[in-house]
Order: sequence, then C-alpha cells, then structure tokens
Amino acid sequence: MKIAIVDGYSTGAALVRRLHAAGIECIHTQSRPDVNPYLLRGFRPGDWTHDLGFAPDPNRLIAWLKDARVARVVAGSESGVTLAESVSLALDLPTNAPEHLAARRDKALMADAARVAGLATPRATTARSAAEAAKWFAASRLTEAVVKPRASAGSDHVRFCSSPEEVAAASHSVLSSRTAFGEPNTAVLVQQRLYGTEFYINTVSAGGVHRVAEIWRYTKRLGPATTPIYDFEEPVPVPSPTGQLLRSFAFRVLDALGITETPAHTEVMLTDDGPVLIETGARLGGATAPDVVEKYCGTSQTSLAATTLSDPKSLLGFDDSLVRWRGNLRNVEFINPFHGPADPAALTRVEQLPSVVHVASAATPGTLLEPTSDLLNSPGYAYLAAEHHQDIVRDYQTLRAWESDRLHTL
Repeated sequence: MKIAIVDGYSTGAALVRRLHAAGIECIHTQSRPDVNPYLLRGFRPGDWTHDLGFAPDPNRLIAWLKDARVARVVAGSESGVTLAESVSLALDLPTNAPEHLAARRDKALMADAARVAGLATPRATTARSAAEAAKWFAASRLTEAVVKPRASAGSDHVRFCSSPEEVAAASHSVLSSRTAFGEPNTAVLVQQRLYGTEFYINTVSAGGVHRVAEIWRYTKRLGPATTPIYDFEEPVPVPSPTGQLLRSFAFRVLDALGITETPAHTEVMLTDDGPVLIETGARLGGATAPDVVEKYCGTSQTSLAATTLSDPKSLLGFDDSLVRWRGNLRNVEFINPFHGPADPAALTRVEQLPSVVHVASAATPGTLLEPTSDLLNSPGYAYLAAEHHQDIVRDYQTLRAWESDRLHTL
C-alpha cells in the first residue's frame, strides 16, 4: 500500500513513522516552494519512500501519483489540506466532500457553513481594508473583537481589540503580512470575542463515521500586543458530561463541513450559552507527542489515523467511550519573554523537573529567539505527568519562574 502525504510536517511527521512501521510506503510532496522553519521540526527525509518536494504543476503530480498507484492522498498539516483533497478528487480516491473544500481552510466560509447547519459561531465579518474592519466593529456595538487571518494557524497575527482604532491597526498588520504558510492575506476576519472555556477535539473520520481520539482543555494567557499565547492543555475524558457535549457538537461541525474521510482538529469555546465553533482543521492536531498521549490514554489521534488509513473499516470497531486518561497529564508550551540567543542548556534543565516525561524543542542552540507572541515562535513544549495533580502544578510554576529569569536565552 502506498500513501501520499502533502506537507508532512508537525504531527504529520509522526504519522508517516507510524505508517512506515506498518509497512506502508509513504510519498511526500509539499504545497509551496518554501516552508516555514517552524514546520520543519521533526521532518526526517529518510522516513519517506519518495520525497517529491514542491510540484509546481498539479497535473504532473497527479499523473505521477496515479502511475505510482497510491491508495490515499492526505494532508500532514494545515497547509496541505486543499492540495491533498484536490488531488484525491482528481484521482477518485476517498476524501472529504468537494462542495465544502474551500470552507475547510477559509475561516469565514467555515463559519458560514456551520451557521447554515444551525451551529453557533461568533458574530463576524470579512474585510479587505483596515478602514472597512474598523467601520464594521464600530457599527456592531461589540465591546471586544478578535482580528485574525482567514487561513493561517498557530494564533498567527491573532489580536484582541476593544476599539475601532485597535481593530484597524490589527487588520492592517494582517493585510500587510503573509500567513504562517507564506500565502498573502487579501482579507481579514473580524469576530466577536468569546468568553468561556476553550477546548479542542481531535477526531478521525472514515466513510462518514466519526470517532474522538482526544479532547483537551486549553489554558491561554494574554501576551504582548494583546495576542493570545498558548499556556497549557489538559485532557478531558470523552465519557464525561463535558466530553459528551463536545463530542456531539464536534461531530455536527464535521458533518457541516463535509469532513468524512480525514482526521480533524476542532476548536470550541464552551460559553454560558453552550458550545460555539472557533475553527476546524481537516488534519491532525499539531504540537503533540503521540507516544506520550498513548501512554496515558491508550490511543492518540495519530495512531488512530494511521490504523484507519491502512484499514478504514477498523474505525467502526473503535469505541471512543472507552477513551479515558490514566493519571494526570499537562502539555505546557514554553513562553520566552526575552530577546537573545537560544540557551543550549535550557532543555537539560527542564528535563530535571520531576514530573517532566517529554520535552520538544523548537529552538536551535545559538539562534536568535524573540519574545513568544504566538505558537509559531514558542521555543517548544513539555509534557508533565504525575500521580498527584499538585506535583504537576509545582513543576509548572517552577518552569514559569525559570522562564521569567531567562531560561531560554543567554
């Protein structure tokens, strides 16, 4: 069996290793000529049977994959979703519903599709100028808004705003930049700011059947320039009342967006009025260590996706009501407050914390680090696990104290 993966970065790099271990040949291609260095973490060229690199002519790529007799074409990360699905459609391979292809990347179209299906979404508009964005906010009578690109990731250029002037400035920043994947921002999304508890639901779908692999609760903090910064995540048992509510809502989102054949990462704000969709990616969740997740959960989205790709019917036998977590686990994003060269001793120091079970670095020693403003410039993350929750809290607080004293920079 052969599977092609478009942009096999982030958790996509872990997926290919699972498929390779199962005896599946994996072919890699990339959707753009240039790749954000953040996404290259963990990418190992030797994991692939063939690495086609960037294929500027989609027709030649389709012909090559057809001759190679690939069984599936899937996205390894957010940037590969559109190309993977388009190529799958051209090859008549299993993929998500074509009528919502654009809505699975464009957050404005995504919200439109969700609203049509009767799902709650934030009040929002799409603007093509900073003045247009500010005018809408002033007329909306909202007190706060979120300004973001329509098709990026990792809290790239996301800003909280509380005045038309702030909306205009944030919109100008988006419109004058490119996404994390190098695409131009030709429009900006301005949304009502939601309050509640934020979660993400990682699922796998095949033949229109959905199963939950993981549910996590986000904790974020306000960073410089009113940006949301990832702080830490903790797992939520699927059988719990909250887990069941989120599962049901996420499945309705998947149906609304036509996600029938792929993994998906759905972010939801649980408000006083119920769940509200933030966004969904038709791909694996990122910034995760599947081996660690499986040790404390018994499965992971990555392992479930790999099994389902090799045997789609096996998903029917996966009972997600049995997804329960053993012990206490917390995934902590590193937050660096300083400018300076990356300190090569930082990871060794973090590893000495008693509850640390895994550390992932996004910083090459000696390279210049900027203060963390989003997920894309975080120096990495660590998983903390312990029998007692207070032990995790203790080590988390120690880590944050070290960071305030230049843990990550020289």
